[in-house]
Order: sequence, then C-alpha cells, then structure tokens
Amino acid sequence: MKSNKRLGQRRNIFIFCMLLPAILLPLIFTYYPLIKGGVMAFQNYTLMDIKNVSWCGFDNFANILSNEAGVDFGQIAKNTVIWVVVSLALQFTLGFALSLMLKKKFKGAGLYQGLIFFPYAVSGFLIGIMWRWMFNGSNGVINDLLMNLGLIETNVGWLAQKETALLSCMIANVWYGIPFFTIMITAALRGVAPELYEAADMDGASKIQQFFNVTVPSIKSVLLMTVLMRVIWIFNFPDLIYSMTSGGPANSSQIITSYMMTLVYSMDYGKASAVGLMVIAFLAIFTLVYMGATKYTSED
Repeated sequence: MKSNKRLGQRRNIFIFCMLLPAILLPLIFTYYPLIKGGVMAFQNYTLMDIKNVSWCGFDNFANILSNEAGVDFGQIAKNTVIWVVVSLALQFTLGFALSLMLKKKFKGAGLYQGLIFFPYAVSGFLIGIMWRWMFNGSNGVINDLLMNLGLIETNVGWLAQKETALLSCMIANVWYGIPFFTIMITAALRGVAPELYEAADMDGASKIQQFFNVTVPSIKSVLLMTVLMRVIWIFNFPDLIYSMTSGGPANSSQIITSYMMTLVYSMDYGKASAVGLMVIAFLAIFTLVYMGATKYTSED
C-alpha cells in the first residue's frame, strides 16, 4: 500500500513538473505584462524619469482623447477605421477570388499556390521595408512603372505626402493579407460536399445561384471567423505603417496601434499603456457585438 501511495505521489509530482512550464510561461510572458501594463496606464510612467513614477488616475486617457499630447486622436481614429475597413474589404474580395481559382486542381497549381501563400510567411517589418523602397519618391519601382505606362510625368513622393501615405501603406497591407483569406477559404471550399453542387445543378441552378445558395452557406462559419480574426489582426498590425512611414507625415498615416508604438519609443509608457487598454476594450466590445450581430456559433 505504501509503495502504491509513493508511486502515486511521484506520478503526481512528475505530472506537475511537466505542466509547470505551461503554467509559468503564460503567467510570466502574457498575464504579468498585461496586468503591469494595466497598472501603468494610470501612472505617470516615463523611462526618462523612472524615479518619479506617480499615480495620475485617468489623466493619461484624458490627455490622449483631448489632444493635449499634441496629437489629433480623432484623426488617428479615423485613419484606423479607414485602414481596417479598406484593407479588410480588398483582402477578403481578392482572397476569396483566388481561393475559388485554387478550389480545383490544375497543372502548376502547387507552384501557383506557393507563390500566393509566400507573402504570409514573411515578417511584417521586412514587407514594410520592401514596400518603402518600392514607393520611394526618387528611385522607387512604383514611380518607374507608372512613368513607363504614361500615368504620371514626374516622380511622386508616395510616402512623403499626406494624401498618399496611408493609401500606400494600405496597398502593402492588402498584398500582405490576401494569403490569409486564400488559405482559410480554400481549405473550407475543398470541404464542401460535391453532391450539393450536383443537386443544385440538377435543379437548374446557375453558377451564381450555386455560389450564393450552396458555397457561401456551406462555408459561412469559416467566413465569419476569418473576417473577425482579420479585423483584430489588421487593427493590431502597425508593423507595416511603422516601417514604411512611422505614422507620418504629420500623423497622416498614423493608426492607434502605431501611435502606441510611437509612445513606447518615446519612452512614455504610461500613455502607451493607456492606448493599449483602449485597444483591448474596443476589440473586446467589437468582438461581442460582431458575434451577436452575425449570430455566429461554432456549430454553424
């Protein structure tokens, strides 16, 4: 009996030791920074004056929303909406179109599929640097291409002008995000039973009718979840903007999360944490509203 009891204790200790890294790593690298950041949002916390950390209540939030920090937060919020909506719409449309092309096997499909999926495997900062070079106002390939096509007569400073900076970043973001929808929707399309199309064809349904009455309903849950995931990802994806324009010129391409990065690099951790809490709150509310409005469930 004692030997069995000791064996059971050793087994429990062994199991606990195996589970300990899975418990400690999220606590140390996820939950502790989250809690610490939440505390810092209500403090005057700047790395240049680390000895004078003090509680300030909601002053950080008030300064950000009232533009006392010298930045038009309303314009940043507007840029964020444009950034998310336009990028999402184009990524979804083009990704869906490519997934329909990849649904059926054809000669060279593997190579074509690899070329489409390639951008998604590359770092966002690296993609941003690449597109920054392409949009270079002096010797970028975009200007060279447009001039050769006769669409422009002189070089355009795409990233140096308020009117085109955000647009240029969105073009890069669309190119970068298309593979996500292509991968997810292609997998969903290949799971649709062929018998459904055969039945619809026997009923005389056209290709368009089959698309809206068979294809879309069959992959509805995947579409809803991929859109939700992509909204959150685009909202939290300042890599391209920061590596292409750093939010400039004059914050014309700044979004909320890139503004948070700017505050971090300026060592104002209090205001950066306040922006981070605002982002978390907005995305949580959006997710709840979205799932309620679309009546999404995992069993759809």
